[in-house]
Formats: sequence, structure tokens, C-alpha cells
Amino acid sequence: MTGVRLSKLMAQRGMCSRREADRLIERGHVLVDGQAVTRLGTRIDPLSEITVDPVAQANQQALLTVLLNKPPGVVSNQPEKEYREAVSLITRANWSGASAHEGRPPPEHRTLHVAGRLDIDSSGLLVLTQDGRIARQLIGPESKVEKEYAVRVEGDLPQNTLSQLNGNMNLDGRRLKPVEVARTGEQTLRFVLIEGRKRQIRRMCDLVGLPIVSLTRVRIGQVRLGGLRRGQWRYLRAGEHF
Repeated sequence: MTGVRLSKLMAQRGMCSRREADRLIERGHVLVDGQAVTRLGTRIDPLSEITVDPVAQANQQALLTVLLNKPPGVVSNQPEKEYREAVSLITRANWSGASAHEGRPPPEHRTLHVAGRLDIDSSGLLVLTQDGRIARQLIGPESKVEKEYAVRVEGDLPQNTLSQLNGNMNLDGRRLKPVEVARTGEQTLRFVLIEGRKRQIRRMCDLVGLPIVSLTRVRIGQVRLGGLRRGQWRYLRAGEHF
């Protein structure tokens, strides 16, 4: 049969992740042109109307997303010996500020998934979410969400170094997507990128001989780190969007 896999089309439309789409389909919560579809792998016309029943929609809206100011020395996920995992900081003692969720216990750690890692030596804004739609928006292959970093370096910052960082650079034999690098002080830089390959900023600076002292993610899309202290977390607020 021609057409597009239903789960793929739902993910492309931002309705949920492909994995969540499969769960919704299996449970009979997805309608295509008004008809329930329960068979995984079903292909449909890409112009078809897709809806999710109100019960499942309410469940999606109840999914939680938290923002953590990750300290250096904490791993984003996949805990390593002698290092704490970021999700372990999501405790009531580390919660910052009031919200509509006040009085509720923090989300269960096993339900939260990191959407955009920070390496162990870096700090700043880290997103942990129960919502596959947000994960896809931030780290999916078609993501165009900006990530902004404040970087402190050692040594001089000649103009030609900035030109190199803003130019066409390659990592692992592949050209990087455009990166915006600007000087913000004598030894500080602002990096804005949408790609985020593994240790990308550190490797870029290595290529131009620029040692990094500290690296902090301060913004993801429209959401800023703001006054959130290291090791503290808060909920993504109603009306906040990446």
C-alpha cells in the first residue's frame, strides 16, 4: 500500500513522538478521517485528517517537563561510576519557585527523559520531559530550535579566530550547520547553534586553539535559564514554549 506510516505522519505534524503514536494507535485512540485505526504500520494518505480522542489528549496535556540548571560534574544520563545523574537532582529540596504543581511530589525519575544532553564538564539549562512531542521538537532530526551558550576561554581572542568559528567548519568529516559566534567580553563568547553534535563547541574551540574554561547553556529556543541556581529545577510554565 502506498502512503505514509500513520505514526511517522503524526510525529511530523508534532502530535507526539513515533513511539507514543504507536502506543496511541494500539490503544485505539487515533482516528483517521473519523475512523479508528489500531493496526501498527498502517499507511495513510498524507492529506488525511488525524485526530486523537479527548481522553488521550487530556493525558498528553498532563505530561510534565522540568528545567534543571545542571552543575558541572553531573552526567545528563547514562550514569557513570562516581558521578551523579541529572535526574537525581529532581527532588523537592531542589525545587525552585511556586507553580500550578505546588503540593505535588516531583515527577518520578523513571518517567523523565533528557531532551538534549550537556557533557559532564558543562553546566546550564537541561530539559527533562515526559512528553515525546517536546523531545522531538528539541532533538528530532528536523529540529530547528536554537541553543545558546555562554563560553569563557583562556588566552587572546583575535578577530581571525572568531572568523574561523563563524566560518565553514567540519567535524567527523561533515560540515557543521551554521553557527553564530559573538564576542561578549575580553575572554567570553556567545555561541548559538541548532545542531549540537557531541561536544561540538569544545571541539570547535580545540580546532582553533582556544582552551575553554567554562561552558553554560543559557537558552533553548524561547526558554532561558534566568535566575535558576545550579542544582535547582522548576516546571516548564503554562504559556512557555521552546
